[in-house]
Amino acid sequence: MSAVQTSTLLSVHDLRVHFPTARARETVKAVDGVSFDVCEGETFGIIGESGSGKSTLGRVMVMLTQPTGGTLRLDGQDPARLSGAALRALRRDFQVVFQDPNAALDPRMRIGDSVREPLDIQGTLPRAERRERVLQALDHAGLGPEFAERYPHEISGGQKQRVNIARVLTLQPRMIVCDEVVAALDVSIQADILNLFADLQQRFGLTYVFITHDLGVVSHISDRIAVMYLGRFMELADAATLERGALHPYTQALLSAEPSPMPGQGRANRIVLQGEVPSPIAPPSGCRFRTRCRYAQARCAEQEPAWRELAQGHWVACHFAAREGMQVPANTGCPAAEATA
Repeated sequence: MSAVQTSTLLSVHDLRVHFPTARARETVKAVDGVSFDVCEGETFGIIGESGSGKSTLGRVMVMLTQPTGGTLRLDGQDPARLSGAALRALRRDFQVVFQDPNAALDPRMRIGDSVREPLDIQGTLPRAERRERVLQALDHAGLGPEFAERYPHEISGGQKQRVNIARVLTLQPRMIVCDEVVAALDVSIQADILNLFADLQQRFGLTYVFITHDLGVVSHISDRIAVMYLGRFMELADAATLERGALHPYTQALLSAEPSPMPGQGRANRIVLQGEVPSPIAPPSGCRFRTRCRYAQARCAEQEPAWRELAQGHWVACHFAAREGMQVPANTGCPAAEATA
């Protein structure tokens, strides 16, 4: 997507989310020190394997999970410092669409009632106006007014996800966190939903944070992409730059594994990562990716790599990224905030 990048809508600095385990002395470091900005009107992609912490990070952005440390600014405001009424008002501008369209809908409620529920909770509009806004939201999501009287079991998975999108639209948000929103859908339906997001962004000037494990999906829809591994960002750049010249070995491995649209034609020089993702309870010392990295040396275990900007807008956390011989073009997009990697 192309975006008119202006002011910073979301700002995150050194954000950490740690969860205690049954053993009181152990904590799961789901998110462990990430920093970035999201510009108004852009699509910011976050990609990573299962367990990387990307969904936890998404929940923090919409205040469903409280951070353990660091700072979060939503349109310049710190939600931790707001009163209950002010926080509820801020939440309307920052919404989320989840992965499973079935679990997000109450099977006992008609579609129209589910879409209207956020407006009922908000309680500021007359009932007739709420009904009108529900029908408008269904129309924006590509569904006719007849869907308002149906139940979830009467519609398809793709239509259910459109309903979830319509429900978010009723609050007229400024930013939507999309957490694996097409992962549970057929490939043919995925393209329709992605095109819908593009149309809605153009129509309403929406800002997206698009979380996924599918590099092909995130490259298609995003302006900039952050690559996350074991609670931290490994690389951050615009989508075209990552596709042409990724600098971090983890990003390179993800790109090499991307399937080709032509049968029998895979990517040359496929990079196969050995081993499993380490536990977020006890991540490796130094560079967290070193246990699976083909370039790992003693320094990688002894010293944590700095989060550095190797070219304008292209950030990477790797001791040896500059030795890969890749030239990174300048990027004029919204600059990322400097992080403690």
